[in-house]
Amino acid sequence: MDKDLAVPGFAPDRLAQIAPMMKGVVDAGDLSGIVTLVWRKGQEVQLNLIGKRDIERNLPMERDTLFRIASMTKPITSVAALMLIEEGRIALSDPIGKWLPEFAEMKVLKAPDGPLGETVPSPRAITIEDLMTHRGGLAYGFTSKGPIGKAHEDKLGAVLDSPHGPDEWLKRLASLPLSFAPGERMHYSHSTDVLGFLVGRVAGMSFRDFLMQRIFRPLGMNDTDFYVPPEKRGRAAVVYQQDQASGALKPVPFPQYDTPPDFTAGGGGLISTADDYLAFARMLLAGGELNGKRYLKRETVELMRTNRLTPEQRAIPFLGFPMWAGMGFGLGLSVIMEPDKHEWMGAGSKGSFGWPGAFGTWWQADPEKEMILIFLIQNYTPLTSEMAAQAVTGARMGARVACPMFQKMVYGALDG
Repeated sequence: MDKDLAVPGFAPDRLAQIAPMMKGVVDAGDLSGIVTLVWRKGQEVQLNLIGKRDIERNLPMERDTLFRIASMTKPITSVAALMLIEEGRIALSDPIGKWLPEFAEMKVLKAPDGPLGETVPSPRAITIEDLMTHRGGLAYGFTSKGPIGKAHEDKLGAVLDSPHGPDEWLKRLASLPLSFAPGERMHYSHSTDVLGFLVGRVAGMSFRDFLMQRIFRPLGMNDTDFYVPPEKRGRAAVVYQQDQASGALKPVPFPQYDTPPDFTAGGGGLISTADDYLAFARMLLAGGELNGKRYLKRETVELMRTNRLTPEQRAIPFLGFPMWAGMGFGLGLSVIMEPDKHEWMGAGSKGSFGWPGAFGTWWQADPEKEMILIFLIQNYTPLTSEMAAQAVTGARMGARVACPMFQKMVYGALDG
């Protein structure tokens, strides 16, 4: 444990139990290492640096360790789009075909797992709001069943490291039929990748340049990018996959780039650190402002963290999980609506918001408690349409329960 301050509002003895519990998960071989951070009411409460960022090289987790944050990228992309909305350059109701003509005339599969040739014309255009709520009918290959899933893989390549540049990638995605009619349901998808490239087209620059100019540099997120430059590679945490039979952790290789890649996945491509993401989370918790600079209006942030799914849409499982039993989804963020129904997933007050990443990274901002929690690991789980359900089952439970246990222990340590 690197830092554990006696902070008003916490019981120190209960707070001190978090690090040993996390260390037990690492010592059992379930995870290579863990970084956890608790921030509340303007100060850091606890930082835990446990285990290794690189087992083979015997390198420890450190405060500036770089993590692939996967879908924790999505809220950042959503903020970028909301900046353009505030400037009047786009609107939630705008059809995306206005800037992405590739998507102007879409077809919808008659059955989401049916033949690709059996389609009907889309009843309406995909809107920017559809992209921000995953209700445009788009898909990921791994969230799909039937021919459309394989078609995504064949057309687009890897989810996060496509070999195609933005224009070619958009053209290829738009050539595939939608899985559902726009607005019908939330279906986790490449929507936020599309949103990022739309931001770039509207702004007249690359999506990466927009993020650098408008979000990363102003917030001091100096280690956040779509690649790890050669001089920073020694700080990067290795992504590991656990062999369920032997229990051994094996490195999962990812492409390395010496310069920024052409494909910058706004849905999951960013690499970041605990401190960088804390700055972003603090900005949202404060209603769009940090250190005297405003990024979004308070009412825009409120809109972002207000549920937009219908009761019927919340009743549909998310990747095999009854995700929305106590939660809703706003503009690029999930939000806790009924804490008592959310307890089996973790902990949080009503109104707490965030969004996790596929490699086990997670964060949450809690306006009621004025608190931010960040949990960073690099644990590869195969991407499937049932992956959320599988995340809480399996032979090695430590990797699955570490994050919800961290949440429950932090909330259990509150005494004011």
